[in-house]
Amino acid sequence: MASAQFPDEQGETGEFERQDDAFREWVTRDGSSRFPAAAGRYHLYVSWACPWAHRTIVVRRLKGLEKIIGMTVVDPVRDDRGWAFREGPGHTADPINGFKFLSEAYLLTEPHYRGRVTVPVLWDKQTKRIVSNSDDDLLRMLNSAFDGLGVNDLDLYPKEHRTEIDQLNQLIYETVNNGVYRAGFATTQSAYESAVVPLFQTLDQLEDRLSKRRYLFGDRPLETDWRLFVTLVRFDAVYYGHFKCNLRRIIDYNNLFSYLCDLYQEPGVAETVNFDHIKRHYYYTHDDINPTRIVPLGPIQDLTVAHGRGGGLHRLAGRGAVPRPRDSAAGLSVDQGGGSRERP
Repeated sequence: MASAQFPDEQGETGEFERQDDAFREWVTRDGSSRFPAAAGRYHLYVSWACPWAHRTIVVRRLKGLEKIIGMTVVDPVRDDRGWAFREGPGHTADPINGFKFLSEAYLLTEPHYRGRVTVPVLWDKQTKRIVSNSDDDLLRMLNSAFDGLGVNDLDLYPKEHRTEIDQLNQLIYETVNNGVYRAGFATTQSAYESAVVPLFQTLDQLEDRLSKRRYLFGDRPLETDWRLFVTLVRFDAVYYGHFKCNLRRIIDYNNLFSYLCDLYQEPGVAETVNFDHIKRHYYYTHDDINPTRIVPLGPIQDLTVAHGRGGGLHRLAGRGAVPRPRDSAAGLSVDQGGGSRERP
């Protein structure tokens, strides 16, 4: 079996099994938690490279929270010591605590913490501890907890769509957001194929869904759209090659690509996308996958092209069927229902 990127998160048969978020307290608008919403009290530690952190960066921008919640960006190149605060293009030293490494925030909050240090992190400057490192929870906090402090009234999680949002979030997380990592960090052929096949099955479903509506739930982007966006925007530059998710590129999908351009062109969103950080992080940091640490120059892509998603239905691209995952030992192609057929 190949060596794992994160050995503590690797299953016995080569599957990547992501660790749970360690800190999940809440900032509340009504003060019902020990972290009441307040301007200037909280600070985000993020990476432009990380899709999970990118979600919070986008929502912070969309909600107009820049003057309410500060933000510091870590160096995209991560070594065995974890995410670091250094001066460089698009990243800085830590102006709040003077931390050299994000791990210091984790250990200050929980001295016995032994898990992987991840971004995003919401830091409370008053109690000097992490409130949350869960991007899921942070999206909901940023969406509503700070309302009434001078931010806009945008609601990315409206009551009438919450059940459907939660359901689609789960599918997209399992097969797309985390699916690309399960493919890229797999250490066996079977683990890789069991991630790649559902990934493209879901992308095909989303392509069809977006032929009938501009965004996933209608005429305006909601939380799920932005959760999907951060994976789509990295896909052709990183996941297609580096993580071997190469059945198709996003640009090969008529609707998914135009949808990606539509979201990218929302006011303020393009400024949250840093392809230099994205590519340097993945290709340089993941040396088990890319031992040479050569960062590719491409792909050449233009997300500012006219997307044409203002109205009407959208043409579906012709595309081949997604193959079934194989049983490498038996030479079989296994369907999703557990049956099998001989591989041609």
